[in-house]
Amino acid sequence: QVQLVESGGGLVQAGGSLRLSCAASGLTFSRFVMGWFRQGPGLEREFVAAISRSGGNAEYADSVKGRFTISRDNAKNTVYLQMNSLKFEDTAVYYCAADDLGFITRRSRAYDYWGQGTQVTVSS
Repeated sequence: QVQLVESGGGLVQAGGSLRLSCAASGLTFSRFVMGWFRQGPGLEREFVAAISRSGGNAEYADSVKGRFTISRDNAKNTVYLQMNSLKFEDTAVYYCAADDLGFITRRSRAYDYWGQGTQVTVSS
């Protein structure tokens, strides 16, 4: 049974930082592209970042480029999202997802497995 469990969310002031983690089990982690998505209040789920299976390549949404960094540790079956210079508009539930297509994609429908999400709230 595949499980993706996010952690690290919380309440932070604008300009602050948070580090999200997503621990995976029940799958061969290194075979999956990993992504982070978010869904703000009243908004659709949107792509945030994704990282290749080896960790050598990553893509970011324009809204977070330069502020967020995605990384992974295949030995620990964990993907991370370091979020710096947080803004009020970053407030959302953040989800990690796993995709076995083999290449990075921003399309949420391409991802096969999803975590339950972790809330990030940025106060202005």
